[in-house]
Amino acid sequence: MQSSSELFPVALMSAELRGDLSEDIYRLKPGNSPDSTVELAVTRLGCHQCEMPRGIPVILLHGSFSNRRFWYSPKGLGLGPYLARAGFDVWIAEMRGHGLSPRNQAYRHNRVADYARYDLPAIAAFVREQSGQAPHWIGHSLGGITLAAALGGHYLDEADVASVALFGSQVSRVYWPLKLPPLEWGGRALLKRLSVISGSGLKRGPEDEPIGVALESLRWHGLFGRFGDAERDWWAGLAEVQAPVLAVAASEDHQDPPWACRKLLERFGSPRREFLCLGKKTGFADDYGHIEMLLSKPAQGEVWPLIEYWLRNAELPELKKGD
Repeated sequence: MQSSSELFPVALMSAELRGDLSEDIYRLKPGNSPDSTVELAVTRLGCHQCEMPRGIPVILLHGSFSNRRFWYSPKGLGLGPYLARAGFDVWIAEMRGHGLSPRNQAYRHNRVADYARYDLPAIAAFVREQSGQAPHWIGHSLGGITLAAALGGHYLDEADVASVALFGSQVSRVYWPLKLPPLEWGGRALLKRLSVISGSGLKRGPEDEPIGVALESLRWHGLFGRFGDAERDWWAGLAEVQAPVLAVAASEDHQDPPWACRKLLERFGSPRREFLCLGKKTGFADDYGHIEMLLSKPAQGEVWPLIEYWLRNAELPELKKGD
């Protein structure tokens, strides 16, 4: 089969009409990482019944224990279809071993560092090739952390990023037991006996996570840990990022609290930074949680339109409702 890209092998897995939406699913084989078996599924959504051509490209990155269905339900609901119907060129990426992306040979060793260094640049290059424009990026939870890592590590450059929106993403919440070396070592020893962490077993989502991601998080939060890998300090590198950044937190998100989400935003060097905390105290109709900030009826009515506004303007002077 002829490749859909001149960059690296890309197979068009399917091209379907789903109601008013067009759905094209690609499988990328970038061959840019030490594990040559890595393949990444990317779904492109458009609105074939809309009278407007495909517009600004937007890449959506799911969080842990998740897949493309976080953004796009089988019934054609979600932020992805909403943005496609608004005229955006929507791309939904699935990380290694999630959804339609097969598990690579070294799946258990996958880390955010691999996603950031190899996978996101390949996705960005393909989307730019197909759309002819720099894409906007939206990441939820671990998807936002991965995006921050790619930016802080300078694996994505200015031509790859029109703007960044991080939802419920942070790396500053302190887990004090992990600051005690014996407990960290013990936790690491226990985790190394596993291959994956079961999302269904923990009732966290439909997908598993490779144990490499969990071990990487232990290192970040250890006594002398940092947000980075052996080669680069991603936390320090964020100060050099100039792309417009929006950070959104939820008032009832106890996993990724608002103060920590704000702290990640403040590391960015961009002159255009906006912070939103979704809650009644800041003028919203509901006190949102970690998932509800994007997946709920209230979010559909008052959060999704704000995202659309951000993508069209990337400055948001009237979005700042408070902390």
